[in-house]
Amino acid sequence: MASTILQLSGITKRFPGVVANDRVDLELKEGEVLALLGENGAGKSTLVSILYGLYRPDEGEIRIEGQPVHIASPAHALRLGIGLVPQHPLLVGRHTVAENLALGVGRFWFPAQRMVPLIEQLARSYGLEVDPHARVHQLSPGEKQRIEILRALLRGARVLILDEPTSVLTPLEAEALFRVMRELRSAGKSLIFISHKLDEVLAIADRVSVLRRGKVVGELPVAEATKPRLAELMVGRSVSFERKRAEPRLGPVLLEVRGLQARSSRGLPALRGVSFSLRQGEVLGVAGVAGNGQSELVEVLSGLRRAEAGTLTLEGRPLVTDPARLFEMGVAHIPEDRIRMGTVPPMPVSENLALREYRKPPLARGFFRDLAAYEERAKAQVRQYAIATPSPSTPTRLLSGGNIQKVILARELAGSARLILAVHPTYGLDVGATEQVHQILLEKTYQGAGVLLVSEDLDEILALADRVAVLYQGRLQGPFEVGSLTREQIGLLMTGSSLPSGQGGAA
Repeated sequence: MASTILQLSGITKRFPGVVANDRVDLELKEGEVLALLGENGAGKSTLVSILYGLYRPDEGEIRIEGQPVHIASPAHALRLGIGLVPQHPLLVGRHTVAENLALGVGRFWFPAQRMVPLIEQLARSYGLEVDPHARVHQLSPGEKQRIEILRALLRGARVLILDEPTSVLTPLEAEALFRVMRELRSAGKSLIFISHKLDEVLAIADRVSVLRRGKVVGELPVAEATKPRLAELMVGRSVSFERKRAEPRLGPVLLEVRGLQARSSRGLPALRGVSFSLRQGEVLGVAGVAGNGQSELVEVLSGLRRAEAGTLTLEGRPLVTDPARLFEMGVAHIPEDRIRMGTVPPMPVSENLALREYRKPPLARGFFRDLAAYEERAKAQVRQYAIATPSPSTPTRLLSGGNIQKVILARELAGSARLILAVHPTYGLDVGATEQVHQILLEKTYQGAGVLLVSEDLDEILALADRVAVLYQGRLQGPFEVGSLTREQIGLLMTGSSLPSGQGGAA
């Protein structure tokens, strides 16, 4: 039987008004992949921060190979053999792989060239294909993630914590990551795998621990786990995993895009002759790896970026380029960054809900705001969208990610939304919040709205969309009927590959 390398007993961490971790017991064995599941706000991030020396527990004990330890800092965690692979790689883009990995190795300075043989040896040992001389800004998300894994291994990590590691990967890159994880497990490394994707947990983990409201509510071998059982442990109720999209009732063409060209913020071509149409009542999914033109497409459609060429029409009328007028035309925008772009975090929930219409009655009386009207309207929207907040006057930054997203949905869909631009609408959300967001979007399509769903999550696209298109280096492939392509075929298109002739005809 494998020995225990890491043990947590009675770990408790309190913040003002919140018990983030409540007497958590956890055990990790040598050569094991332990999946850590939980809703947003369940306490996973706090627990990881304690293990990596960012927080100190108020109560409880941590043991490594049976010895009690007090982890004082990330540097101390690394000395103890605990490494963290962050969700978003923390690398210097202009430096080479070797230069990035040399940072912090020596006390003052460590020559990158001395790192090259070490990198190559580790890369061969664990199947981590990476060029030590490549500039980081030229690498794919999957390659950047391998660098973070190599960084932890070079520091002697025996325990690796992988935080949502597949969130920015294509299906092919995710499978490559799983091969690396299996190699690490075979070599005796122990892994804590944090993910919201239950299929991935069932595919790679040996055991699963589930947190809910700061407590461990379930721990079971993956052989005894199912998606419905894990989801119910996470959210405390049953969750449906059937394809959510009912037979659509499609109306006339709502949005028409022809020959769209636009440049990125760096002045480089970002959209190269993009053409497609979206009908009333339809969900059109746009898949692709980040940086292939998705952001620029949405910014053009939402009036935040100027198009260089092409035509855009909404219900036959030219699309205006002013965001405020677009909202009046029925264009709703659910942005990618819900914190910096979707809300003003310090402002109360009630004021964030009013950002689109605060100048209009009943929220405004002449030059003055009607705060009672703000409160009354906010209470109605909080009830309608099931926003979990102590009160409408609570600062928005104190809400969980799922509830912040519901604030944005409530605000954007409050008017007569005809076209909904939904960009990664469930990114980072747990299965319960994801189900609620999906249901809100689908209800709007049943009322005749069209949804342009931009997402890197193929499960989300396949569950919601009627058709799917793929953006690669600014060029659009498709759209295709959802049922005409497999996940693997969509993944190939996301890497720029072509499908064999006769497969996945465009719709």
